[in-house]
Amino acid sequence: MFADATEASENLIDDVVFKIRKKLKWNSPVVIIPYRSYGTRNNIYITGRVLENRLIKPSDDKESLFKNLSNMYKRFQSNEVPNVTLEVIYHNKTYEIITNDEGYFTFNFSPVGYPNIHTLWHPVSLKIKDSPIPWEDQEYIAEVLVPPVDAEFGVISDIDDTVIQTSATKFLAMAKTVFLNNAHSRLPFPGVSAFYNALLLGKNGKRNNPFFYVSSSPWNMYDLLKEFLDLNKIPEGPLLLRDFGLQDNKIINKGHQAHKTKEIVNILKMYPNLNFVLIGDSGQQDAYIYNDIATLYPDRILAIYIRDLGIKKSSKKINDLIAISKKENIQITLTKDAEQAAKHAADKGLIFVEAIADIKIDKKQDEGELPGKDVDTVV
Repeated sequence: MFADATEASENLIDDVVFKIRKKLKWNSPVVIIPYRSYGTRNNIYITGRVLENRLIKPSDDKESLFKNLSNMYKRFQSNEVPNVTLEVIYHNKTYEIITNDEGYFTFNFSPVGYPNIHTLWHPVSLKIKDSPIPWEDQEYIAEVLVPPVDAEFGVISDIDDTVIQTSATKFLAMAKTVFLNNAHSRLPFPGVSAFYNALLLGKNGKRNNPFFYVSSSPWNMYDLLKEFLDLNKIPEGPLLLRDFGLQDNKIINKGHQAHKTKEIVNILKMYPNLNFVLIGDSGQQDAYIYNDIATLYPDRILAIYIRDLGIKKSSKKINDLIAISKKENIQITLTKDAEQAAKHAADKGLIFVEAIADIKIDKKQDEGELPGKDVDTVV
């Protein structure tokens, strides 16, 4: 009941503010923010949001703390645009969709022309057809991942404290990292780029194993996280984030596990013939979520890697879970770093043994022990 009331209040406030801004002509031009998504040859799924242009440009390594803070403020004070009619164009067929009250859109459709069975990514064209406020007349491209028929396995990874150093278990440290750093100054965990690229390569050498990133970060962070992955040469993949609002299950802890479980189950259902590697960290509930998934889908989870963040209490509980899970033939590995995880993956036949040397070098470069990467200091 409380959730319904807060949702109604939030929608009412948004509606009033939108009407006032429109009447006073305070609106910026409307833009489409397409999110990387996924699908199959028979079912294409696209998602994204329509917002007033926030004028956030790609970051550089010389951005001031004030600029980073200003951009983060813009991300969370975004002005969504409801009731925008979009044209979706794929294989010369046009579809129409309308954004919801918060500016989001999702659309599933069966394509007239099949995606190329050997290509990992497929572009879908988006245009604004009608909007309650002025828009920029241009084409946008939604990137849709369709695993090729010869993909060996998929990878589902957490982001915060698994790929990117966030300090999610320490509130003040996390706040400094999130609000005062950009995609250039935020740091990857050492060796993660080389390890993930080894998994992308697999053993067939085609670099076509699909990646999916499931995180409880809000959609407002999408552009920063996407830019971070691209800058650090971490394999591209759909970013499956959460809505951020006042309603129950959007920002409180119990929504974290439900969100991740739902998204992972959706992926497994979408690709019933594809097995997966799951990667997370010991800071939250990843080990328990992944263990539950492996219980639901026996024989489909090839390996579970949990990065040990050095929290003694959490590590002990996860080691206890590992001992119990072994009896169910569920393989959870608590690893100190990417190099250790890579050695296990090589033993499992998931990556080439030769990749371990490259991962070790990448790890040392990220740590500043070897030249080759510029490592900025996180504030």
